[in-house]
Amino acid sequence: MKHRCEWAGWNDLEKEYHDKHWGVPVHDDRILFEFLLLEGAQAGLSWDIILKRRENYRNAFDGFDFHRVAAYDDKKVEELMQDSGIIRNRRKILSAITNARAFIDIVDEFRSFDRYIWGFVDYQPVQNSFKSMSEIPASTELSEKITKDLKKRGFSFVGPTIIYAFMQAVGMVNDHEVGCFRHEECRKLAGKK
Repeated sequence: MKHRCEWAGWNDLEKEYHDKHWGVPVHDDRILFEFLLLEGAQAGLSWDIILKRRENYRNAFDGFDFHRVAAYDDKKVEELMQDSGIIRNRRKILSAITNARAFIDIVDEFRSFDRYIWGFVDYQPVQNSFKSMSEIPASTELSEKITKDLKKRGFSFVGPTIIYAFMQAVGMVNDHEVGCFRHEECRKLAGKK
């Protein structure tokens, strides 16, 4: 039986996400936007709640096409507020739109969000060696630095804890526990685009 990170054994969806996606370096702008949106939606909730609604979010937010999301108007916001497949929090929905617009500004400036965000870790995942979930921080100085820069650029729902969770999800940090079978697998992915 494979040993997984402590948080990843509650259901099949969590196991699949942990085993195939969490901690894998992501360099696709659309997927990076997806995780920013989902991590913001998760604020104050469990990741499991969001993971179960991931496909609903994909449908509701036009496949996480940040150009389309940036163009959403009041009518679309009201439509999303009626969608029971997502978290119907007006502030979080409005934040997704605001963040899509700020995301585009970064793409225009840096040619990709990938280039911007991965620059914070010198384009290489940070390799941590935590033995248990209790050792893993909720935020770091780096997530605070990124948060500060994102907020300066107009992003919302991007506190240091949300950004650290984003960094874990997209593989900017390898926070698989050292005893987890994915720790070494994700370490080997470092630097591969």
